This record gives sequence, C-alpha cells and structure tokens, in this order.
Amino acid sequence: MLTQGTHCGCAARSQSFKAFAFMTLETMVSCKAAFAAGRSPNVDISGNIALFQELIQCPNPVYTWIYDSEGELLSSNCPQEALFSAAFSIMGSGEQMIAHGQNSNSPMLLGTAVGMNWGAAFEREGDRLSRCYVIGPVVFSEISLKEAEYGFEQYARQEVGLAWKHRFFRALLDVPLAQHMILSRYTLMLHYCLTGERLDVSDLTILSQETPGSLNNNVQDRHSVWRAEQAMLQMVRDGDLNYKSALNASIMSSNGVPVHGRDPLRQSKTSSIVFASLVCRAAMEGGLSPDEAYSLGNYYIQSAESASSLNDLSTITLTMYDDFIRRVHQCRTSPDLSEQIQKCCDYIEMHLDQKLQAADLARLAGYTEYYFTFKFKKETGLSVNEYMKRAKIQRARVLLLSGDADIRQIAEELGFSSRSYFTRVFTEEVGCTPSQFRSSRGRRRS
Repeated sequence: MLTQGTHCGCAARSQSFKAFAFMTLETMVSCKAAFAAGRSPNVDISGNIALFQELIQCPNPVYTWIYDSEGELLSSNCPQEALFSAAFSIMGSGEQMIAHGQNSNSPMLLGTAVGMNWGAAFEREGDRLSRCYVIGPVVFSEISLKEAEYGFEQYARQEVGLAWKHRFFRALLDVPLAQHMILSRYTLMLHYCLTGERLDVSDLTILSQETPGSLNNNVQDRHSVWRAEQAMLQMVRDGDLNYKSALNASIMSSNGVPVHGRDPLRQSKTSSIVFASLVCRAAMEGGLSPDEAYSLGNYYIQSAESASSLNDLSTITLTMYDDFIRRVHQCRTSPDLSEQIQKCCDYIEMHLDQKLQAADLARLAGYTEYYFTFKFKKETGLSVNEYMKRAKIQRARVLLLSGDADIRQIAEELGFSSRSYFTRVFTEEVGCTPSQFRSSRGRRRS
C-alpha cells in the first residue's frame, strides 16, 4: 500500500486479510472432494478457478489474471486491468513468468522493485504450457511515494510517459496489503485448483527484485527469526528427516541476510553461503566428521557462488540442507539397532502425525506383534509407545521454536487427543509447560 502519510485502518485490514487466508485454506481443504486428486481430463479447472476467485475477493479483493502460453492477457477481473497489465509487462514479471512456466510446473512468486508482488501457477497440456494463472498485485508492507519512485528507476530503460506513471503511483494506493505468507498460501491453493497437487511453501519458486521496503530495514520479529533458525539447525544436529515443517516456518520468518544492493542474485548468494556455513557447523555438532562436513560445505558454497539464477540457487540451497541432514542421520544411526528396528524408528519419525500401532510397525518389520514389541524394547530400551511419545515431544520442541503456531495446532499436528493431554505429556518429559518452554527459549541469549 502506497503511503504519503499514515493510513488509518491498515493494521485492521492486514489482520482481517490474515484471518481470511486461514479460513479460505480450511475451506479449500474441506472442499477437496470437489477437486481432482490428480491432474486428469475431467478436472473442472474453470469451476475450481471460479470458486477460488470468489474465496479471495474478501475482505480485500485479490484479482486473478489468465495469460496464454505466449504471455498475452486473456482475461482478468481487475478494474484497473490495462494499467496493472502494463505494469506486469514493464517490470519484467510477464517475461519471467513465461520463461519459468515453459520449463517448470512449480508455482512461483514474482516481486518487483516498486514493492508489488504476484503469484503465478500453470496449466499444462501434456508437457506443453497451456495457460498461466496469476493473482495480485499485493504489497507486503507500506511503501511511500518516494520509495516507489526510487524503485521505478530500475525500469528507466522502458519508455513510460509521465501521465502513465502518475496514474500508476495513484493506483498503488488501492493495492491490498498482505503478508508474504498469505500470498504464498493463495498461490499454493491456485496450483492445487489447477493440478490437484499439494505442495509446501518450500516448493515455491521465488523471483524477487530489490524492493523499496528493503531500503528501510523493515521491522521483523527477530525473536521469531532466531527461533526458526535454531529449530532448523537443531534438525541438522538431530539428522531429522522430517524437517519440512521447520523449513517452511523459516521461509515465512525471514528473507535472508539483509545485504542491500542492485543485484538480488548477489544478495541471495550471500544468504545461501551464510546458511551453508551454519548448517555445516551444526552437522559437525551432530556427529558428522569435520573432514566430511567441511568438504561438503565447500562444495555447496562454490555451487551457490556459481549459480546463474535465483531458481538454481534455491535448488542448491534446499539440496544442501537435505544432504547434510541425511548424512548426519546416517552417522547417528545406532549400530546397536538391527536393520528392521532402525527402519521402524525412522518410520515413526516420519509419521508423527499419525496414530501408529505396534501391529502396524510389526508388519513393516515382518515380525509378529509379540516378537516385535519384545525386540524393539530390547534394542531401544523403550516400549513402542514410550518411543513414540518421546519422538513427538522432541518434534513439539522444534515446532514451538520454529514458528508461531498455537499449542492446540501443534497438539493436533502430532496426534494428541487434546491440548491438555499434550501439555501434561510435554511437562512430564521436559519439566515445563509448552508455553513456558517457548517463552524461555524465545528470548535471545546475550
């Protein structure tokens, strides 16, 4: 939202937008019977998109756009269609979208130097790009007229008249304010409407430019960023293969190391290299040998430095994180556990949201339930239920530090029957309540 002074009601609009995003996400999940479980000829894309458009029209309307495979606008429900369509093209977002869609089916976020942001998802016919669906624009923070004009200087090579620029800056006043998390979730919902495929935030491709908000060192909740970072590094130390929840929370909490400049790729490389160094050290703390950790870290740092695009850099960073976690997991695998019991322990760690029974694990190991429970306790020193309880509490510790999900949500995610039962079990294992744990670890140590 463009500001020349203070806009009353901005915080209220942001909060209502956030609340509505969670509501629409739940609505889309509850309506999953209306969508295809996978991409097939009978997917009612037009019906899905019509429903999606209705859902994101309140409280602040987010508009939808449909482009063909060549980048020509087919339709839009935006009243400022001509103006914002031209801006989408002038700022290079249309070209970036088509280039990405021709080579990948992953949904994407597109940022601009004036602070406007878009989400895009793709419809394909076989391997061929058919249509591009876009939502936006939105802004992530308030932007002053001076900042917007400064950001627009990046497009000085474009022949744009003064009258058009004046209309454009005035139109920015009506662009809705939304959090990065909200646009990300809407874009994932849009992708689901088109394909039936469920993705995580970490699957989004993000193409950004230096935004005017970056000039002001936007206020972040640094405690949340620190908690998310610590949770991610702890999962490296533990070799925890089920790491996506912490990764998603970290993506939502921070945009990386705030190194400002004209080159967004350079800034992202700096963030990736710093992250690789932190992960390398955490891996050594988790038991990976210094020789292997440093060698691997140097390889990924060099790969990041050689990356030619933000998309390539994102892939390298995610691969690096996964690689370190898997290597730590392998070196932490207990030599005292048989292959079958280790397999079951790994399965428990990967399915903490499910109510597993000893009989399920016995079938996985190929044993009778009686023999499996005997062998499991003999090798691990814990019963199956005790092991699952401890694994869930360990995961709860990570979730409490990695994001702002409330305790009820965490309890449900880990399969506890109620918040009170979760709190009782957590207190027995950790020695304090979940709220006390989050509060005490959330304060950065001096």
